[in-house]
Order: sequence, then structure tokens, then C-alpha cells
Amino acid sequence: MLSTASPASTAGASTATPPPTATPDPPAAVPSAAFDLAAAAVEAALAAGARFADARVVDRRHEALTARDGDLRQLSQTTEAGIGVRALVGDGWGFAALADPTGERDARATGERAVAVARASAAVRSPGAHGQRRVELLPVPPQRGGWASGCARDPFDVPLAEKADLLVGVTQAMRAAGGSVIGVAEALSAAWDTRTAYVSSEGARVGQHVRETGAGMHCLALGEHEVQRRSYPAFRGQYGTRGWELVDELDLPAHADRIAEEAAALLSAPLCPSTETTLLLGGEQMSLQIHESVGHAIELDRILGWEAAYAGTSWLDLSRLGDLRFGSELMNITIDPTIPGALGSFGYDDEGTPAAPRDAVRNGTWTGVLAGRDSAALAGYDHAGSVRADGYGRLPMVRMTNVGLEPGPHSLEELVAATDDGVLMEHNRSWSIDDKRLDFQFGCEIGWEVRAGKRGRMLRNPSYTGTGPVFWNSLDMLAGREPGEWRAWGTPNCGKGQPGQVGHTGHGAAPARFTGVRVGVRG
Repeated sequence: MLSTASPASTAGASTATPPPTATPDPPAAVPSAAFDLAAAAVEAALAAGARFADARVVDRRHEALTARDGDLRQLSQTTEAGIGVRALVGDGWGFAALADPTGERDARATGERAVAVARASAAVRSPGAHGQRRVELLPVPPQRGGWASGCARDPFDVPLAEKADLLVGVTQAMRAAGGSVIGVAEALSAAWDTRTAYVSSEGARVGQHVRETGAGMHCLALGEHEVQRRSYPAFRGQYGTRGWELVDELDLPAHADRIAEEAAALLSAPLCPSTETTLLLGGEQMSLQIHESVGHAIELDRILGWEAAYAGTSWLDLSRLGDLRFGSELMNITIDPTIPGALGSFGYDDEGTPAAPRDAVRNGTWTGVLAGRDSAALAGYDHAGSVRADGYGRLPMVRMTNVGLEPGPHSLEELVAATDDGVLMEHNRSWSIDDKRLDFQFGCEIGWEVRAGKRGRMLRNPSYTGTGPVFWNSLDMLAGREPGEWRAWGTPNCGKGQPGQVGHTGHGAAPARFTGVRVGVRG
């Protein structure tokens, strides 16, 4: 597992991930021919009338394995390569993409198509769009260089037999440990290798080589009237910009028996009480709480109303940036794509803006947003660097990078010891949040009652509900002091946009305590 605030404890084989590397030149993995294609597309777009253009040549490889109940059920290996070009004509954006361009002629044609789309967009643009202001780009000095994520064991060099044996073995172990009530035991792994050449009409020329890896497992216990689930290390696994060493460190076999036994025990555990009480959340659940109620809410395109198709806009009013009370003094949220090994890390975003950390919430006050160059310029905001695309064939848009909550001064043990009456919940099972990212309800896999400073009985079907700023203002204790309590949890399936795009994000989180929260929500 990974952490920059406090190193996480690890088990099993250990191969340290080397730090990411930033170089004056693109990584050797990104061929010069890719830059030639991107440059040709940009040149053609300018010749066709664009006042700005950029191009990305992307080569991405993906592999996923799934095992279920002692058998390898799925092996997927895919590759995709192509060029995506943006062009700005007047105040209209255009985008065009082409798979497997065979030469500069294809690249130039793609650049010209992007200009044609931009010209059409400018012609139909609403007179009131963008407040009748000209589309401008936040100035960013043109970058020339490269970046590669750290990787100790290339996931595509690990033998398939080793991967399959691991996943099949843990599903067998879960079924054996949980007994006859275990209806499904599943494990998965995934890896991505992405090489990108970026060129802009302003003179930017950057290359990146990013390797991402992850794995996880879960089982379902089947009762007479319900199903209980337990997972490890998170409900959809753990992921990072690292190599297979991340999977080694997860040590799935060491946790297979425990989660199967817990799934079986949940079938007969008492229900989480329905009441208002003190709520303690584990770090993994906190990561999703941050993702849904803070990360999406601070996306500037949602705040401006540009993006609403997939999951709504935001309750935040840009006029309150800098003075809005978002949470308690303990709430310090950062936007930081520089965290080594976190899933939302990179050297440059897909507009060529170099990665840099900044605050989103400081001591409970809302101070920053996720932005691109055009949205930042329109809003008068002084940071961009949060624009990414799902492959070569999608238009870059504002996406989360690593949006995380800084660790606190306590430990989880201290949070429990300081609680007279409450509920501790861990591992997400379900979530629902409104289209303003304000009112929410979460369900967790497992809970424990907390009485007189001690963890008590296991509770089934724990859930809680709240309203964003009210909930975050009730944050009164925060862990992260002990090794392993604060981790950058990876989310490999963040959805946004229309057509939909899948984004990879990271969320640093540690266990936290909130007061006066409605728990045990029914229906």
C-alpha cells in the first residue's frame, strides 16, 4: 500500500517502487514518430484556421483477469492506439480522433476535421454562452520534457500463470474458510500501460509513460433472506501508478480466510440500529465519501454548469470561493497529482499543464477547484492542470486527480477510545448522492457498535446519511498518525461525460469521526 503522509505497513513480498521520474526529454518508451504525428496534426489545424490546437498520440495496453470459485473465468488483453486533436476556432472547440494513423497524412486530416468541428461549434454557439466572454486559455508556459511513473515489477512481464494461480488460490481459500454459505468468491487484477506524446500550437512537447496496477477480492455469503459481502482491500480493489509490487504488498492470501469468515458471520449479526449517533468511518469508506461529496463538487465545469449529463452539477457557488465554510477545522483537502504511486498521479495533464499540488479546502474553508485552462480563465481562477481524457478518442475534460483528506493527529484506536456511544463502519457497499453533490446516503459492508470506548458487536447492513457541509462540519476527530492508517486509495472507474469516459483517481484518507449522524437508514 502507499502513503506519503505515513508509510503503510506491508506484508508478503516487498519490492520498493522507484519514485516517478521527470526528465528534460520524453521517456524512451514514447517514440519520436508519435511526436511527428502530433506535430503534423497541430500544424494542419493551424493552417486550416485554428487559433489554438493540440494533439495527443496515445498507445495504451490493458489486461484484466478474473477468477471465481476456484477457476479462472476471464482473461482480457487489449491494445488501442490513435490520435486525438483539439482545435479552437473563434469561440468554438472542435475535437477529432483517428485510430491507428498510418502516417502524417492521416494526422493532418484529423487536425483538419477538428477545425471543421470547431468552426461548426462556433457558428451555433449560444450568444449567452460563457457569459458572452471570449474563450481564453489560462497562460501556461509551454512544457518540453517527460515523465514516467515508478514501477518495480512491470505487470506485463509477470507470467500469466503467476497471476492466475494467485487469483484462483484466494477464491478457493475464501470458499473453504467461509463454509457452505459462501455462494460466490471472486478475485481480480488489472494493469494498464499508457504512452502519450503531446504537442500544442504554443510549443509544448511532452511525453509520458504511465503504468497502473491493481487487484482485489470479495465473497458473498448467502442467507435465507439476504446476501452479505466482504471484500479486501476495498470493495473494488486497490490500484496505483505502480507495478505488480503493489499486488505483492496487498498479500491477498493472508486476508482470504478473514473476509470469508466475516461475510458468514454477518448473516447472523444484529442490524445496525436506526438512530442519530457518533459515526466512525474507515479509511476506504472515507475515500469514497471524499470522491463523491467533495471531489465531484469542486469540478469547475460542474460549478459553471458546463457538465451535467452524467452526474449533475454542483451545489458550490464560485462567488463563495475563499470564504465558504465547507467543514470543520480538521478538514484539509488537497488536489495533488504529484503523490508517488497514487492512481491519480501524472507529470502533465492532457493539456500539457505540469502537475502541481494545491489546496481545495484549508481548515474547513473552500479554497480551490479542479480546472482546465479554459474554465480557469473564465472563472478568474489561477490554476489549471486537472484535464484528462479516457484514451486518444475522447475530448479531454475536467477530472479528479488525487483529491484527498490530509491525515489527522490521532489513531483509529484513539477515535474508538474517545467514543461513548457510536458505530464504526468500513468498506463501501452502496452509495447515492443527488445531482448537486449535496445530500447523500452510503451503505457499508460491515459495522461495529462502539460502547464506552470499546469496539463491540458486529453489525450488519450499516448505513448513514447526511448533507455535505453539515456532515463535514461534524468532523471532530481524525486519524492517520499510525502507519497504514492513511492511504491513497485508487478509484479506477470514475464515470463522467457524454459519451461516458472512465477516469482513474486517487483519494488519500484515514479513519475519521463525525458527530450527530443519522445511521441505520432503512429504504
